[in-house]
Amino acid sequence: MQSGTADGLYWEVHDGPDAAASVILSAGLGGSAAFWAPQMQALTAGFRVILYDHRGTGRSDRSLKPDHSVAAMAQDIVAVLDATGTDRAHLVGHAAGGNAGLQLALDHPDRLDRLVVVNGWSRPDPHVARCFSARTRLLEAFGPQAYVEAQSLFLYPPDWISENDALLKEQEPHHVAHFPRTDVMLARINALLAFDIGDRLGQIAHPVLVSASADDMLVPPRLALRLAAGLPNATLEVVPWGGHAFTATLPDVFNTQLIAWLSGDV
Repeated sequence: MQSGTADGLYWEVHDGPDAAASVILSAGLGGSAAFWAPQMQALTAGFRVILYDHRGTGRSDRSLKPDHSVAAMAQDIVAVLDATGTDRAHLVGHAAGGNAGLQLALDHPDRLDRLVVVNGWSRPDPHVARCFSARTRLLEAFGPQAYVEAQSLFLYPPDWISENDALLKEQEPHHVAHFPRTDVMLARINALLAFDIGDRLGQIAHPVLVSASADDMLVPPRLALRLAAGLPNATLEVVPWGGHAFTATLPDVFNTQLIAWLSGDV
């Protein structure tokens, strides 16, 4: 594994087989590369994998540049590709990371091969806005501890939370200790709420896997249907259960789907 920083962005490269295609993974609102731990073994068996922490999170610069936006997040992906000597790559993005991937396809189409958007969207939605408003108010009023304690309600199915309560409680101190600055988190949320490329989806010619969960309470699956319908070359896969973070609750199902898609088998 190689690691480094580029313009304040922490990155890692995990080599795969000789001449393997590159895949860059972009996390959701939390921004940490650690989100993709359930996918790493499956991916590194066949691909060169690039991880990075979003700007403002994890091991990257903990501040944001002025006028933060999803377009800026896409530009950060370009910076990581440049730093790792990667001309083109597949991109797998969860929510915020998937939206950044869509923006990358528009702004820098030559840097992208296949795109996987997990629980992403193409334009503002009232339900998503209400969820983010609740999380914002919680953070502003009570701080990161309360935000982190409530986060599982938005990420996981109720029965999974009940069965994994001890694990969630064990992880919470780590998440609180590494939580982004409040102004950074609010700016990231506002960037997602402002993201709107609904009238430009027809310009994205790349093959796109739109992956979603039927029980996602944060990003309803109808947003995935709308996204897939607007893309010229999309494949839609909706799992029946798993919540917003079904990459973690159903890793074997998602990994099988992911590897098949990236390998061109579907």
